[in-house]
Amino acid sequence: MLQNFLLNILLTFVWVALTGQLGYTNFVFGYALGFFILWMVNKSVNASTEYFYRVPKIFAFILLFFYDLMKANYEVTKDVITPNYNMKPGIIKYEMEAKTDFEITMLANMIALTPGTVVVDLSKNKKFMYIHVMYLTNKEEFIERLSSRIERKLLEIIR
Repeated sequence: MLQNFLLNILLTFVWVALTGQLGYTNFVFGYALGFFILWMVNKSVNASTEYFYRVPKIFAFILLFFYDLMKANYEVTKDVITPNYNMKPGIIKYEMEAKTDFEITMLANMIALTPGTVVVDLSKNKKFMYIHVMYLTNKEEFIERLSSRIERKLLEIIR
């Protein structure tokens, strides 16, 4: 997988050098073009295709996370600007599927980066995470959304 990634980056830089335009859109286009070329070559050679399934999942996760981030920013900003507070703070005990230190750290970062949520503590056996939520209207719904939208998709990328 690392080999395909490095080849993709190399093809991206070749594209940028050939076009002579060092810009964000040209770099993204070069990356997409390199990805497509490598996908076609590996498809005909029957090589490992893990890279070609993981990269779209990474981009989908980034878009999903940014959507959740913007939604949370809107909620917090609206609550700060208006005179009435709509906060319903609470602390939940969340049972994680993440096992390794890296997986737990990445999950904690995703939670902490979202406005209105912060990781308070981690159990000694690293099975539970305690999360402070600023807008906790439905505990089960929050846990299900965290499990299905963030943790499961994050673990698909990492594992």
